Amino acid sequence: MSLGGEVLIRVHSWIKKERKKMPGFHYTGIAADGKSIDGTINAEGLQAAIGMLKGRGYFLSEITELRGGSSKPKISETKAAKPAGFSLNLSFGGLKLKPKQRTTFTRQLAVLIVSGLPLLRALRVLRDQEKGSAAQLFNNLAEDVESGSLFSQALAKYPKTFPTVYIAMVRAGEAGGALDACLRRLAEFGESEAKLKGKIKSAMMYPIIVVFVASAMITFIMLKIIPIFVKIFEDMEAGALPPPTRMLIFLSKIITQKIYLVVIAIVILAILYKLLSKWKKSKYLIDQAKLKIIIFGPVILKTIMARFSRTLATLISSGVPILQSLLIVRDTIGNEVISRGITMVHNQVREGEGISAPMNRAKVFPPIVTNMVAVGEETGSVDQMLDKVADAYEDEVDNAIAGLSSMLEPILIVFMGVIVGFIVVSLFMPLISLAMGISGAGG
Repeated sequence: MSLGGEVLIRVHSWIKKERKKMPGFHYTGIAADGKSIDGTINAEGLQAAIGMLKGRGYFLSEITELRGGSSKPKISETKAAKPAGFSLNLSFGGLKLKPKQRTTFTRQLAVLIVSGLPLLRALRVLRDQEKGSAAQLFNNLAEDVESGSLFSQALAKYPKTFPTVYIAMVRAGEAGGALDACLRRLAEFGESEAKLKGKIKSAMMYPIIVVFVASAMITFIMLKIIPIFVKIFEDMEAGALPPPTRMLIFLSKIITQKIYLVVIAIVILAILYKLLSKWKKSKYLIDQAKLKIIIFGPVILKTIMARFSRTLATLISSGVPILQSLLIVRDTIGNEVISRGITMVHNQVREGEGISAPMNRAKVFPPIVTNMVAVGEETGSVDQMLDKVADAYEDEVDNAIAGLSSMLEPILIVFMGVIVGFIVVSLFMPLISLAMGISGAGG
């Protein structure tokens, strides 16, 4: 064997030995072609491993250091697991942020990172300005990051505070080296969602108050006024009462004497609705009915389309692969009809198709959405087109809610007026009959 060949063998042997000395890391994620990946890699440290895998074009969903060369990672699966009975997630149950707090945290963290602060120090700065559970949560995040975990892995321990969309975008920011930009988009996304929810709540506040006051008034009449009239009818021996009066007295007796039956019925209906909502077939029918409700159906669809477009645009612009983005949107959209449509789109995109054609075939997306996505595909700006769709639908939702609120007010007033009128007529019909009978007898 030549001297050169012997040297090469020795160098190769030395490299293998050095690699064995390096810590091993187990990783899962998605390759550039959209296929799932699962493997191990040796590197000098966690960040070095991430850099090597990023260089291969991989989008990481998890990376954990192996325990002493074994195939079992030190840290368990970092995705937010679905709770099944008691789990380790219960230890973090008390640490939770409200959506507004989460948005503020995200905005402040983005500003600190843009200002040049390392992630760990930024988390500690935010921790020091908070109190109670928020401070404890930020401290836990800082400790996890300090111990070598990815920020997305630390966030995944708190699924009640940080949803799948949030974690996926942070993970994309880590993989692309643009965490500050992703955090800024997340803050804007949270503010947009909060703004839309706030407008819906404020628009529905007046109708809810009207219904509450009218219901309280009717309940008072049933509990206090009608029993007095029943006693009057009995004392005056009114005889056979008109059907409306009998029905009114029957309802009054149920409320005054058997209110527990009403409560039990309401509880049973609520439990039944919850159970049916968990079963996919019945949930599909319920969600389908919601989209077809007169007046409310179109508003619900526009709200869903605004959320779909905004979420998908935010994920794509943050660097999350389109297949994973579709799955995340599907799982967070909240409507089984639209979810099935997104699943159909995902499956066909995975086979190599574009997005707009499968969306058109799914028949759950309005033409404006599919057309704008088609334009985005042609110009290479799908995320920008989806943002414009979201803006348009949010404006439509604003106008629809304002119109709905102004339309509901007179409808509710007339409806309550009819109910009160029915009660008054039903109570006075026997009195009028008695008066006419007395008048006829006197004549």
